[in-house]
Amino acid sequence: MTVSLPPLPMFSLTRAFGRILPRSKPTLRPFLFQTASLSGSSIKSLRDAFQDPTSPFHIAPGQTGPESPDAPPPSQASSTSTTTQPDESNRTAGSSPAENARAKLISMGYDAGSFWEQSIVWGHHDAFRHVNNAHYLRFIESGRMMWVMAFGKALGGEERVKAMLAGQGVSIILKSITVNFRRPVTFPDTLLVGHRPIISSSRTQFTLNAVLYSYSQQAIVADSDGAFVWYDYDTLKKRDPGDAAWDILKAASKHGQVEG
Repeated sequence: MTVSLPPLPMFSLTRAFGRILPRSKPTLRPFLFQTASLSGSSIKSLRDAFQDPTSPFHIAPGQTGPESPDAPPPSQASSTSTTTQPDESNRTAGSSPAENARAKLISMGYDAGSFWEQSIVWGHHDAFRHVNNAHYLRFIESGRMMWVMAFGKALGGEERVKAMLAGQGVSIILKSITVNFRRPVTFPDTLLVGHRPIISSSRTQFTLNAVLYSYSQQAIVADSDGAFVWYDYDTLKKRDPGDAAWDILKAASKHGQVEG
C-alpha cells in the first residue's frame, strides 16, 4: 500500500527564539518601495506646498514671488500682493527709465564710466518664473570687467587695460563674493550694473561693491560685495600694486568715479 504525503516545507538552519523558521525567498520589493518614497518625499512636499493655496509658499498663476525675503506684517499679509510693482519714488518726470537709473546710481557713488547694461532674455528664467539667481553672478562679472577696464585705462592707458584683462603683470583676482537678492526680475527688463571700491588699511586687498538696478521696476534688485586681491600673474603671488593704483582707488572710493 502506497501512502502519498504532501510536500514538507523547507527549513533553514537558523533558529530564532527557539523555533525553526521556514526559509523564505528574499525580496527587494519593500526596500525599493521605501527607497523611492524617501528620495522623492522632500521634492513632493515642496511641490505640494507651492500648489496649496493655503500655504505661505503658494504662488498663484500669473504672479511672481515676494519682493524680499522678509515676510509682510500679519496685518498686511492678506492685502499684500506678491506681484512686483515699480518703485514710483525713484521716477523723475520727463526722464527715461535708463536716465533715472543712471542718475540714481551716480547719486549713490557708483562709477558712471563703467556702467554695464544687462538685457534680460526669456532664457534667464527658471521654473519659478523669474531670473534664476545663478545668472546674477554673470551680470556682476560683466559689470566688473567694465570697471577693471576703466581702472586700467586710468592707471596706464590701453596697454595696461589689455594686460589686466589678459592676466599679465599685476591685476586683481576674485577671493570671495556675496550676493543679496532683493527683488525678483522677470522678462522683459534691463538691469544697470554699477561698481564702486571700498578700501581698508590692507595694501593687497579691497572690496568691490556692486548694485543691479531694474529699468522696469525703477529699484535696486540685487547688490553684491566681492573681496579682491592684488595679484602678480607672472610670479603667482599677491602683492602691493603701488602708490599710483592706490591713489586711484582712494579717489574712487570717495567720489565714485575712476579717474587717472
